[in-house]
Amino acid sequence: MQFQWYPGHMTKAKRQMQEDIKLIDLVIELVDARIPLSSRNPDIDELGKNKARLIIMNKSDLSDENQNKEWAAYFKKMGYYVVGLDARTKTGMKTVTNVVMEACKEKIERDRRRGILNRPVRAMVVGIPNVGKSTFINSYAGKACAKTGNKPGVTKGKQWIRLNKNLELLDTPGILWPKFEDQMVGLRLALIGAIKDEILNIDELSLELIKVLTRDYAGILTDRYGVDETQAPVKILEQIAENRKCISKGNELDYSKAAALLIDEFRGGRLGKITLEKPSGQETQEQG
Repeated sequence: MQFQWYPGHMTKAKRQMQEDIKLIDLVIELVDARIPLSSRNPDIDELGKNKARLIIMNKSDLSDENQNKEWAAYFKKMGYYVVGLDARTKTGMKTVTNVVMEACKEKIERDRRRGILNRPVRAMVVGIPNVGKSTFINSYAGKACAKTGNKPGVTKGKQWIRLNKNLELLDTPGILWPKFEDQMVGLRLALIGAIKDEILNIDELSLELIKVLTRDYAGILTDRYGVDETQAPVKILEQIAENRKCISKGNELDYSKAAALLIDEFRGGRLGKITLEKPSGQETQEQG
């Protein structure tokens, strides 16, 4: 299964970001806490070098709490500021302002020495499609100022948002990168909904998810669907179809319906708190 999705507007968006980076003090990068490494665009590091960096692990209410701690430690070790967040319920929002000010302490100090007072910190909000940038900005600002949608690619143009006298945010469209070197990265992005479902094979995707869950979260599928996890993934999918009455017109089992149900319930957090990759980085090599 090959994963690739790089529409033309992403090239344009990247060029625009390269222009705008000159105006910025801080890069706020949102990642999906369920796949913190796979949901990082490698181009952002190049783009944001020499800038203060904050990583927001969004949707951390859907991910494994123990893994959240490990990932936060991993990113801090790399020199980033880190905040765990659920942008929809605003959990963790208060911390963001404090961390932003901490990350830009030197810049504020430098301004003060030059006699520049009250110049707001300017931050660029970046991340892949569907990672929750617009929801984050709206929750943070307390008003709907960025368009949101749970489809990748809702934010098109750039927009500055003044949060208060100390902070201005630049929202940017979600961008992927032209080629996934490791197809496991593509798979994980597809599982969380960062690649358009229309171009994916949902049946195959569900089998991959079953493999990961039976390996790393034994018992979760049995609890939810009453299946026997010792069987092959295709048999497990068949049992999900049976137990959830996914039947097509000719009274046949509807595998596609069962696959879509599984993916949907995983994305919505109904299977429990799940993280699909570990910070050791070893599993990427093992499977790559």
